[in-house]
Amino acid sequence: MRYIVTTPWWLRLTFPKGLTWSLPTTQNHVYLTFDDGPHPEITPFVLDQLKQYNAKATFFCIGNNVKQWTGVYRQILEAGHQVGNHTMHHKNAWKTTEEEWLQDVKEAAAWIDSDLFRPPYGRIRSFPAKILQQAERPYRIIMWDVLSADFDTGITGADCINHVMKHTKPGSVIVFHDSEKAWPRLQVALPEVLRQLSAKGFIFKAIE
Repeated sequence: MRYIVTTPWWLRLTFPKGLTWSLPTTQNHVYLTFDDGPHPEITPFVLDQLKQYNAKATFFCIGNNVKQWTGVYRQILEAGHQVGNHTMHHKNAWKTTEEEWLQDVKEAAAWIDSDLFRPPYGRIRSFPAKILQQAERPYRIIMWDVLSADFDTGITGADCINHVMKHTKPGSVIVFHDSEKAWPRLQVALPEVLRQLSAKGFIFKAIE
C-alpha cells in the first residue's frame, strides 16, 4: 500500500489551489480529524477518548453512514465537535465522473450540515474543487499534513503512534478513521496519541 505519512510542499503543488493542509497558529493547537464514520461502536469509543482529554475534533462523515446511524451523528454534535462532508458513498474522484462525484457530495449535504469537506482518499480534481469552493455556500476543503495510516492493515497501532508523534507540530491536521477497517490500530493508537500529545502541551481543537 502506497501513501505518504506527511505531505511535502512539492506534492501539495500537484493538487488544486486553495486546499487547507494545516492551520496557522501561534499556540500549541493540533487538529484531530476522523474519516468514514459515524460507526455505532467505534465512534462512541472515539468520543469517550476525546472527552477524557477535553479534546475537540472534526469528523468527516459519510452521508450514508449518517443516514443509517443518525443517533451517533447527533452524539458527535452534542459533544461539541465539528463535522464535515465526506461524500455520500465514499466515491473515488479519480474513478468517477465529475458530475457523478459532485452529485455524491450534494447528496451527502442533505444529511451533513457543514461547509467543511474532505475528499475520499484525498483525491480531488481541479474543476470539482473549484465548483465546491465557489458554491453558494462555499466549501473549505480540508486535507492534512499528518496521516496516522490506521487504515493500513499491514502495520500496527504502535506504527500509527510513531507516525503521528514523529510528524505532528503546532497547526497540524491529523487523520484517523472511525471505521471497522482502522479499528484494530485506532483502538491502540488514539488513547496513546492523546496521552503523549497532551503531555507535550498540545491542545486539541476542532476546525472551525
